Amino acid sequence: MATLTCTASDLAPLLTTATTALNATALSESLCGRFNTISTKFADTTYAVDNTYLLFSAYLVFAMQLGFAMLCAGSVRAKNTMNIMLTNVLDAAAGAPSYYLFGFAFAFGAPSNAFIGRHFFGLRDFPSVSGGDYSFFLYQWAFAIAAAGITSGSIAERTQFVAYLIYSSFLTGFVYPVVSHWFWSADGWASPTRSDNLLFGSGSIDFAGSGVVHMVGGVAGLWGAVIEGPRIGRFDRTGRSVALRGHSASLVVLGTFLLWFGWYGFNPGSFLTILKSYGDGGTYYGQWSAIGRTAVTTTLAGCTAALTTLFSKRLLVGHWNVLDVCNGLLGGFAAITSGCSVVEPWAAIVCGFVAAWVLIGCNKVAEKLKYDDPLEAAQLHGGCGAWGLIFTGLFATEKYVNEVYSGRSGRPYGLFMGGGGRLLAAQIVQILVVAGWVSATMGPLFYGLHKLKLLRISREDETQGMDMTRHGGFAYVYHDEDDPSIKPEFMMRRVEPVNDASPA
Repeated sequence: MATLTCTASDLAPLLTTATTALNATALSESLCGRFNTISTKFADTTYAVDNTYLLFSAYLVFAMQLGFAMLCAGSVRAKNTMNIMLTNVLDAAAGAPSYYLFGFAFAFGAPSNAFIGRHFFGLRDFPSVSGGDYSFFLYQWAFAIAAAGITSGSIAERTQFVAYLIYSSFLTGFVYPVVSHWFWSADGWASPTRSDNLLFGSGSIDFAGSGVVHMVGGVAGLWGAVIEGPRIGRFDRTGRSVALRGHSASLVVLGTFLLWFGWYGFNPGSFLTILKSYGDGGTYYGQWSAIGRTAVTTTLAGCTAALTTLFSKRLLVGHWNVLDVCNGLLGGFAAITSGCSVVEPWAAIVCGFVAAWVLIGCNKVAEKLKYDDPLEAAQLHGGCGAWGLIFTGLFATEKYVNEVYSGRSGRPYGLFMGGGGRLLAAQIVQILVVAGWVSATMGPLFYGLHKLKLLRISREDETQGMDMTRHGGFAYVYHDEDDPSIKPEFMMRRVEPVNDASPA
């Protein structure tokens, strides 16, 4: 929005023909005072609307924690329901103080160097002109705990409770913030908003976090699951895969819809502001239009991935599976998150189609390698997140890149859209550095917990279920199909016909 200004010297010459110079000056000062008051009100209104929009987006992203909780609960066996629900609550609860004390400062503490932030520890000297307002902190905290929620799904049903507290605090307080500083802070070495960008003169476009959030959570979960090993019974003695099915498809579907709803805060909300015009203004087209387009590309990618998974799994396994469709839908969302704001809607369909096959392929590889991830989190968020970064480097359009990342002309854009290969190269570099950074930090952490015997629960506890051994009782009366030691109190028996000629 253009700044409105007025001074008495501007209006006085226009009024001297009608009255004396003294009266003209007094009149012009009065008019300008009123005009400047109106201008200030408009500026305050713009700031209030933008912050309200960001707060609403933060609430949507936080609601995704409920989606993660339902998805995780439905995907594990009933004897571990209490445990996985508690870990989802603590991802948010433990992540809040660590992000408040350290994480936000490491991520967005400006001014800073290209590697890590160094201001706003404990929100000291915050809000500020360079750092934003409290709504920005809340929004970024919701993103940080989302990354921790992804990791908790990979190591579900076999991890000690203390390990959750340690890794969740470390991930949200240090590992994730450093990555977000690299790609989202104006000072980050790979940020597309940095004027003297060090990465191919482009920076990596990861608008809402296919790499920053999804790959970080997925790679962290990968190392946790690899170091812990598969759950008891996941592979038989011959090495053949045995499905340990979750106990509630209803909770999985509920969690998927909640995540879908929250993604409209995750992707469109990453614009941070809404009252911004493109060009001279005064038309229907502005940042509000880009936000709507981002919601459309998000929807199309997820729905395409869901349909692709539906028919692909029907051909591969011979039946329609709602659980696979839900994971395919989320895989499409994870992939489009990087380029949702800079691609055309038709390109989002391509993104979702490929994301579904990436997830299917990653699951096949995981099965061959005897890798056990109850929620397919590493495959879904890590694999599809990496594809999303590559997709952006191929399909980002020049017009949208210049609109969203204004301030520089001649920016690189998608290879398939005629923009050359610099953006794609930057995206590949992001994949490598995110995987390397998370592996170098979270891998040793999980290995250290393993050596200290703080990572995996005992065989007895795992067999009985952590709800009973660690959390004081089951979430509800249940019967797991794979647990022959637990028998239901009542059993329906087949009624056999009897050789009796009577009407009864």
